[in-house]
Amino acid sequence: MSAATPAPGTFLIGAARERPCTLVVCRGCCCGDPRKHPGTDHAWQVERLRAGAAEHGFAVRTTDCLGPCDQANVIVVQPSAAGRGAGGRPTWVGFAMDDDCTEEVLEWAAAGGPGLAEPPVTLELQFIDPPRDARVRSRR
Repeated sequence: MSAATPAPGTFLIGAARERPCTLVVCRGCCCGDPRKHPGTDHAWQVERLRAGAAEHGFAVRTTDCLGPCDQANVIVVQPSAAGRGAGGRPTWVGFAMDDDCTEEVLEWAAAGGPGLAEPPVTLELQFIDPPRDARVRSRR
């Protein structure tokens, strides 16, 4: 089975067949707030992620609060359709505020993201568990 072939029993229809790796960047109550996290250029981070997405063919979107505010900034790296077919699952990255972390997230997404590429080892140290309600929602 190739990386682009879904796992047995998995059927992708419509746009889901072509879905790229997607970075979901929290910009809720704590993430991206310069009053709570001075010294971090939050606008630059989103601009850098979007520039990388345009260059490498993945997607970036921002969202309201994802929940683990004590681990801000939070980025969820969602697998592409091919990555999900290869067993990749959304990966939550916490404390994503410095340039090194931003570049490692970009590197991983450009390489294919969950299911298709191994994350940088130092980025793995920043993986966090999603809030309980996010895990329950994802099973529906």
